[in-house]
Amino acid sequence: MPWKGEKDPYKIWLSEVILQQTRVEQGTAYYLKFIAHFPTVAALATAPDNDVFKLWEGLGYYSRCRNLLATARQIVEQYGSNFPNQYSSILSLKGIGPYTAAAIASFAFELPYAVVDGNVNRILSRFFGIRTPIDSTGGKLLFAQLAQQLLPPTQAASYNQAIMDFGATICKPKLPLCDACCFQPRCAAYQNNDVELLPIKEKKIAKRSRWFYYVVAEKKGKRLIRRRHAKDIWQQLHEFVLIETDEPVDPISILKTTEFQQMFLGKTQLLSVSNNFRQQLTHQTIHAVFIHIKANEVAGSDHFFWVNPKGIKQLAFPKIISQYLQKESEALV
Repeated sequence: MPWKGEKDPYKIWLSEVILQQTRVEQGTAYYLKFIAHFPTVAALATAPDNDVFKLWEGLGYYSRCRNLLATARQIVEQYGSNFPNQYSSILSLKGIGPYTAAAIASFAFELPYAVVDGNVNRILSRFFGIRTPIDSTGGKLLFAQLAQQLLPPTQAASYNQAIMDFGATICKPKLPLCDACCFQPRCAAYQNNDVELLPIKEKKIAKRSRWFYYVVAEKKGKRLIRRRHAKDIWQQLHEFVLIETDEPVDPISILKTTEFQQMFLGKTQLLSVSNNFRQQLTHQTIHAVFIHIKANEVAGSDHFFWVNPKGIKQLAFPKIISQYLQKESEALV
């Protein structure tokens, strides 16, 4: 991992943000691209929003990207492009919570703050046999206090890295390597046969399905696009005309909806209907179908604009739309 042993707080912060909800294998490529394009926090702060979102495209959880830009600009404006070197100041930055603040403080500045992530929670829960749910209010406080008590004040960076690595390689969520674990004789979970039970979570994520029907309207070789302004996971990304339904429907029936007919005036020509595309998010599953049409007059399109194929390649889209565009491009080859 290219950020291992890194002392530059900007690079540490960048790696931590990218690795939130992201596998190391995927995150590494994005980290390297960001460092190449934006080698300093000042370079990131002055970059156009769309350039940053385009580079982030496919990584998901776009609030991280929005916070990344906001924080970079905050550091430039408030700290003269110098990353703050005190835990409280780091914690005050937008999008930075206790875990990320502790990681930056300890790895970059050797400050005595314990990182508490999933790996740390799992190790402490198993070793001490703690049955308090790690996602409960009391559990979060308990594990944070215990982690801080165990931290050697003069070796914060080494200890934090070691315990996270131990959780990633030995005390894994599934199929932990207990036979190779040096703590086996003192591990409460191992002695009580509770390894698979711990740690305990009290909350289960409620998931829902959503059905998106994108109308890919084409006119004189250009396509109708808009930028999302609603404060949701895809804010600031681009999309085609979207009609959402409560349940799956025949895509052709979309052409008869009031929404479609109020927007597309005059005669339209159906060119194609895509297969179903699926994207799994933390709390929801998105099902999308793309209905490609030729359009004439368009009404109620104040927030939309026509873009040629070259321009579309420069815009950032949600992953599910990027997948459609990639499939379409491959079909033309």
